[in-house]
Amino acid sequence: MNVVALMPVKGFHNAKQRLSPLLSGAARELLAETMYRDVLRQVRLARGLAGVFVVTGDDKVAAIASSAGAEVIRENAENGETSAVDFARLELKRAGCQAVLIIPGDMPLVRAADVEAVLAQVPVDAVAPYALLVPSHDKLGTNALLLAPPDVIQLRFGHDSFAFHMGQVAAQGLPARFVENEHIALDIDEPKDLERFLAYGYQGGESTRVAQELLVERGARLAQGYGGA
Repeated sequence: MNVVALMPVKGFHNAKQRLSPLLSGAARELLAETMYRDVLRQVRLARGLAGVFVVTGDDKVAAIASSAGAEVIRENAENGETSAVDFARLELKRAGCQAVLIIPGDMPLVRAADVEAVLAQVPVDAVAPYALLVPSHDKLGTNALLLAPPDVIQLRFGHDSFAFHMGQVAAQGLPARFVENEHIALDIDEPKDLERFLAYGYQGGESTRVAQELLVERGARLAQGYGGA
């Protein structure tokens, strides 16, 4: 089964608003871009993928993808993660892709080995239909999905998406397959996520350094009496 990776990535403007208690708008934009670059680099390094695609409606995101050697699927407008993924996976199916690994760009602990570990869960003789889910650390979100064919189940990202997706798997009569991976399980949405990420001390990409520097800068501003993020 040939599997391609699909990364849904929106523009960095107003990114990660739930981090606003900690970081300014400019800081959140920088962090979002850095995480995307780190995840894209690792996905590109992963062995066993037939290709890497980024779906976006943003010029800068598309340019970064192209410069990294990924293919770009362009949306006319950004209408949310679910809409972007639905659009892209139908495009990939029309192009003849057998299976897709959907993996967002805000999980800075992800390494090539983690992607390979997910791919290794698929038996070499597996045939469609097939679905494998990777939940978030709290088992509420779905942080990655491997689907064959790409549109085998309906998707809905957001709160409690893991339960929704497992329900879709059951509705299609597919075995309930999921794998836990602590690196893929951590996406950065809230301050507690950023704290958990930094606690790992991972130095494999730029996200750790950038996050630490942004928080130090925030602390310095607060100490000088500027207040706010």
